[in-house]
Parts: sequence; structure tokens; C-alpha cells
Amino acid sequence: MADLKRMFDPRTVALIGASEKERSAGRILLQNLMLTNGKEREIFPVNPNRKAILNLECFPNVSAIPRPIDLAVIVSPAATVPAVLEECGNVGVGGVLIVSGGFGDAGPEGEKLEKEVTEIGKRHALRILGPNSLGLVRPHIGLNATPLKTNPDKGNIAFISHSGAFGRALLDWGMDAHISFSMFASLGSMIDIDFGDLIDFLGYDPHTRSIMLYIEEEIGNVKKFVSAARGFARNKPIVVLKPPRPNGRMGQALSHTGQMATHERVYDAVFKRVGVVRVKSAADLFNAAGVLDARHLPKGPRLMIITNAVGVGVMATNALNEIGGRLAKCSEENEAKFKATLPPYWKPTNPIDILRDADVERYERVLRICLADSDIDGVLVIFTAQGTTEPDELARAVVRLAQEAWKPVITTWMGGGDVQEARRIFHENNIPTYATPEEAVRTYFYMYSYERNLEVMHETPSDLRVNQSPPKNNLKTLIRKTAASGRIVLTEEESKRFLINYGIPTVKTYLASSPEQGVGAARTLGYPLVLKVASPDITYKSDVGGVITGITSEEELRAEYDRLLKRVTESCPEAKITGITVQKMIEKIDYEVILGAKKDEDFGSVIMFGMGGTSVQIFQDFAVGLPPLNQTLARRLIEETKAYRLLKGYRGKQPADLAKLEQIIVNFSNLIIDFPEIAEVDINPIAITDGTAYALDARIVIDKNCIEYTSAYPHLIITPYPTKYIMTWRMTDGTEVLLRPIRPEDEPMEHEMLSTLSEKTLRERFFQAIKHITHEMHIRFCNIDYDREMAIVAELREGEKKRIIGIGRLIIEPDGKTAEFAVVVHDDFHGKGLGYKLVDMMIGIAQEKALEEVYALVQSDNTRMLSVCRKLGCAVEQLPDKLSRVSLQMH
Repeated sequence: MADLKRMFDPRTVALIGASEKERSAGRILLQNLMLTNGKEREIFPVNPNRKAILNLECFPNVSAIPRPIDLAVIVSPAATVPAVLEECGNVGVGGVLIVSGGFGDAGPEGEKLEKEVTEIGKRHALRILGPNSLGLVRPHIGLNATPLKTNPDKGNIAFISHSGAFGRALLDWGMDAHISFSMFASLGSMIDIDFGDLIDFLGYDPHTRSIMLYIEEEIGNVKKFVSAARGFARNKPIVVLKPPRPNGRMGQALSHTGQMATHERVYDAVFKRVGVVRVKSAADLFNAAGVLDARHLPKGPRLMIITNAVGVGVMATNALNEIGGRLAKCSEENEAKFKATLPPYWKPTNPIDILRDADVERYERVLRICLADSDIDGVLVIFTAQGTTEPDELARAVVRLAQEAWKPVITTWMGGGDVQEARRIFHENNIPTYATPEEAVRTYFYMYSYERNLEVMHETPSDLRVNQSPPKNNLKTLIRKTAASGRIVLTEEESKRFLINYGIPTVKTYLASSPEQGVGAARTLGYPLVLKVASPDITYKSDVGGVITGITSEEELRAEYDRLLKRVTESCPEAKITGITVQKMIEKIDYEVILGAKKDEDFGSVIMFGMGGTSVQIFQDFAVGLPPLNQTLARRLIEETKAYRLLKGYRGKQPADLAKLEQIIVNFSNLIIDFPEIAEVDINPIAITDGTAYALDARIVIDKNCIEYTSAYPHLIITPYPTKYIMTWRMTDGTEVLLRPIRPEDEPMEHEMLSTLSEKTLRERFFQAIKHITHEMHIRFCNIDYDREMAIVAELREGEKKRIIGIGRLIIEPDGKTAEFAVVVHDDFHGKGLGYKLVDMMIGIAQEKALEEVYALVQSDNTRMLSVCRKLGCAVEQLPDKLSRVSLQMH
């Protein structure tokens, strides 16, 4: 991050390839760089064939420049770039922007050049934006390092584009729409700096309130992107436009999940998980980015539409239905108020048609009733010129009511020049306004989606009883043996061993290789039974006649056993049949769902839940999520399907036990976390009878390329709960505590601890007395990214009650080299060695993460903490304002 700050806020800029030629990129870039808007910045043109360009001294090469260079901009031909980059590395340039094209997009020679440039950058630890980048603009600091003839106004929206050409078009479009920017950056070929880097940088930019992303194909480092986006989206919105990719790169799938959870569905799941809003069109990109940081976001999808033209209201309704929104229904009490306000022939419907002759007063009365109705989450006010109302007068009235309200009001003033002043009034007062009802409705839905994502990120999960260490070594041995035999598909019986070990209820199953063995299994299980073919080559057993249900006797079993084998052999003569599974039949099944997982080509393992059974691919009713899942995320996965409404009870059927289903999904998530060796899994169906769920069939496909792996979680982009830091430890008085990483579920215990600290201890930890610790503060403390932060809690058990009595926290800075630590111990447990232990654990974690330095800011009168740090080898530096900086160099 330090390198990015230097290159993105440069005091010195070298332009390699500067030119005086009219309309050349080298000239336009130089002219833009010279427009510093009063900022102190030195510009050094580099061109061996010129002594001066545009009245600036010109240098033959970067080495000849007498100042250290913060940013080098290269616009010279592609063939010259490797030598220029080598020189930049040798003289210690802060960062490089490569505008030049002709690299990976220019055939084999270009690919060779791009590889060479990448290697030079890594060798010199140079941060590189590009190549084939359109450049960088930061209006607030007067930096325009682009060959564009436009200069965006200062604003609060950052725009990061993968593509140069389309990015330029979007930027021009935004400027024409009077949108102002805090940054525009084009990533180009993205050989180094990617989306994650820029999101991290913008997280510290006070001028940026929201980010727009245009992602053409790849994200770059997906783990970095996910981590950066999660951090930014906690407080500020990110809106992304990503065109669907026509075809994935994955080979033939061997499971329903592998076929159904497409790459685009996975992208949607990733964006939801990290709090990013994905839009479908360029217009929506700007509309959403401008309103998602609004003062009031909708708490639900229920939208009330007020219009003076019924046809336009119908257009808005159709748009709302298409994107899955909901029309609000007003309460009976408010319906009576509407009838008292509107003409007697008015019909109580949504949209509310307040009729063509509606004046300002009628609009105001209706809007006021809607804003007071708790059954309405947001209001769209539509106006069409009918000659009875001045559009700007009505706009001022709507602004007054909207500014008093605690729910969003969005507007559509349809027309041309007659409504321009009204739209200006709305813009001036930050009231979202759109030219068409469709745009307004889509933007409202994006506002709701963003709020919904934030709610899930901020919700405290229930504390489920999860086995953190299920027996898995025998299963890993099974996988290695299976792979060594040349097989990649586990049998049903083998697959169910995984489910059983991870607490997923199954129906007892036996594998029979003869009718006699089948009869023996039947004596143990009892009738009725189900027979299913067992074959690694057959994905869909029912399609080839490989499933028989309702076997009620030994004679029937023997006969059907032979018939099943004959049918399958005729349908699939090449298939290897390992036997017939015999399973107790569940006679009454209320619902069937599917739970599965697959490895996505970019994002690693993902989890799918939806409507199951033989019709799974017909209904295509499913949702995709990313492991690790907790109770909240498991419930959201269920709620995102249409099957959720069935599972709550349907036509007299008993509702499913959703809490147990959530538990099954969390257990399944833990299974996927523990096994990078798994490529695909189907548990289909999970039968739900009288509320209880049982896995009837399972299929696991092995990833033969991941039998051996070096990193702990090569298949995950979100680091799971780090169990390796769990340990028991005794304080100096002999009291045993459990030291473990913090979890989102810890919010109640953390709240109890912090709210019972003395004022002195609170001041020592937070440098102020905090009277009210909010839910949002706890979310920030408990729901952490284990890649970028670690918090270790000391948990004490007192009888049946658990409490947190100490917390140590390590926050890694964006440069990945330094980290700040902090420790707080409850007043009741001071002087027992717990603070010393927690600081020591922070140091150990910093060593493991190969950090260079850890530091803490400590009040100078906090003698206990300063003493602990000195004992652990930390240096102490006095700072102003009665603060001390304690630090420890790790090497």
C-alpha cells in the first residue's frame, strides 16, 4: 500500500515517450500531467530525441532525471518497455503506469513481451498498472495521467475499469450525466495491480464514498479481491457491471451441482457474500453508485408507487415484477385515509393512481400517508405533465417530505425541458430521480439488495453445536487409495461415510454384489426397500432404470435385482457396475432438496442448495454460497430458493425443521473445508419427512490434481475459522481458560465483557470512555477477515456459563508488512499473566505471517501494558498527546 500511495499521489512524474506531435498520446498525456490544479508536482518528459517539450526540459532516459521518481508513465512502443522498466527498477521508481499496448493482446510476440515485463516487475518489486492501461485520474489531487482529452470533476465516486475502450465510453457517459469522480483507473492487462489493490487503496481515500467496477473477464487475485471488497463494503458501497461470460472453461461435470452451479451463478454468489451489488446495464451502474450511500436504504422490498398516469404505473409494476420485487399493500387504516383524500371513484390499488387532475396538495397528502405506513418500505413518486401542476413546485414539496422521512423516496419526472428544473431540484437535494419508471424501480431494488447484503453481514449467527474435529484421517486415506486405483467417483456407500462422520443424517445403506447379499441386507433393514445401481460411470440412476422403490418381499427383491441389472447393462453397456445398494425406504416424503458442492475454475469450492429429486435440473431452483458457512449464511442460502416457501409448510404437510437443515448445511460446509481433494458432491435427494431430513443418496467426485497440496486451504477464497490457534492455558493463579480465535457468534459474550469494563480500562483500550457499544461496533470486532486480522479471546467457563475475559487483536496493514496489536483484559483478571500471554500470541501470529514489525499505541500512563511490552522485547517511543508507540522488529 505504501508503494501505491507514492505512485498514486506523486510529487514527481516521468513520462517516457513524451512527444510534441499533435494528437499523439505522448503529447496529450504530457499536457494532462501539466494541469496539476495548483498541486506541487514536477513533470519530467523523457525522449532521447528532444531537448525540451512544451517548454519543459526533456531527458534522454529515466536515469538522467535529477530527482527520485514517484510515478513513471510509459507510452513508448511495446518493444522498448522491458528496457525502460529495467531502468525504472534500477533507479528506485515508486511505481509504473504502462499505457503502451501491444502485449498479451498482440499474439505470441506480445505475450512474450508481457511475460518479460512481468518478470522484471517482480524482480525489482515494482508496482505496475497496465500494460495497455488507459491511465489514471485523481481529480482531488490534480492528477490526470491519461491520454484522454477530458478532465472529470471532483466527486465521491471511484470508477475502476478493466477495459480501456469501454471504460472510456463509460467515463464519458458519466461525465455527460454530470457525475463527478474521486478516481478513474484503467487496469489494462492487470499483470500486477488489480481490482483488489485499488479497492484497498480507496478504502483509505477520504474522497471516495462508493466504487463502480467494470469487470470484463478476470478479477485478478480473487482472494485479495474478496478480502478487500468485504472490508470496503462494510461501510461504503461497491457496484459492479460484469457482462456474462458465454462459456465456462470447465470440463464435463459428473454431478447435478457441477452442471447447474455455472460460473455466472458463482460470480453472483461471490458478490453477494462480500456485499457488492451487481447491476445488469451501464445505466444502472451510474444510477446505483449514486444512491447506495444514501441516508436511508429500504429495509424491505415492498415498494409503493404513486402516479398520475396509470399506464406509467403499470410500466413500473412490470419492471418490479421482472426483477423479483414486491408491491406494497397499505393497511386498512391507511386505505380509509386514501379514500378520504382521493375522489370517490378511486380504486384501492398499488400503483396508487391519484388521477390526471392531481395537484401538489393531493400528491403531498398521499405521500405523507405512505411514508407513515409501516407496511411500506419505499415510495416511487411518478409525475407526468398534465397541465394541472407545476413540476418544479411539486418537486420542492416532495423534497420537503422526503427529507423528513426515514424511508427512501425515489422519483420519476417524465418529459423533456418542462421537467429539467424539477430534476435539478432533486439532484441538488440528493433525492434519486430518473427519466423512466423502469430505471427508478431497478435502482430501488439495487438499494434493497445492498441493504439486505449488509444485514446478513451484520447479523449475529446462532451458536450451533458443531464438531470442530470430526474423524477425517480415515476418509483422506480412502481418497488416496481410490485415486491410486484410477477411480475418481466414490461409491454411494463410500460417499456416505463422509456424511456420517460430519453429522449429516443418512439412511442405512448396504452394497450387495449378489441377490443373496441383498436378501441378507434386507433381513437387517426390514421392508420396504429401495434398490439402486452402484456405478462410478452413471450419474443419473433413474434415467437408466437404475432405481427401484417399494420392494416388500424377498421374492420381489430377487426378481427386481436381476431386472435392474439387465436394464442398466442394456442402457449403459460400457458402465462399470460395482453392485446394487440396498436401502431402507422412507415411505412418506414431504419434500426433497439437494445439497452439493463443486470447484469453480476461479473461485474454488462453492456450495449449492435447492429443490432436489429427479426433477432437479428441470426446476433449476437453487442458490449458491461460498464456504465457510455459519448459521446465518446457511439460512440465507435456504431463503434464496423458491423451495423455502414449501419447506415452511405446504398443503397440510409438516414444515421442515429449518434449524436442523441449517445445521446440516453448516456441517456440509465444514466437510468441504476439510477436503480440498473433493471436486464435486451431490447429496440428492435429502428427503424431509415429518420435519426431519435424511440424505438418501450421495456422490463424491475426487479432484485427482489435488490429492497432494501444500497450503492449508488451496480450494477456498475465504479463510475458515483457524482452529490451529485453539489451546487451553492456565493463568498464574491456576485458573484454566480457553484461548481461541474470535467468531461472529461471540457478540453476546463480547458485549458482556466490554460493557462491564471499568472506565479506566475502557480508556486504556479505546482512548476514550465508550458509553454505548453498538451492534455495528461488535460486528466490526467479531466478524473479521482472518487473512487480514486476528483476534484471540480468552474464554472462561464458570459452571454452565461461558464468558470472555480478555481479547488480543492483530490488524495487518495493507502493505502486508506491519501490523498493529491491542490487548484488553477484564478488570477482574488483571495481574494474572493473561495480558502477557495474549501479546505473546500476537507476536507468534505475526511471525507466522512473516510480518516485519508489530506495534501498538499505548497511553503513556498505562504502566501495566508498557511493562508487559518491555518484558517481551518491545521498544518504547514517546509520542505527543501522552501516547507511546511500542514496537517489535520481527527480523
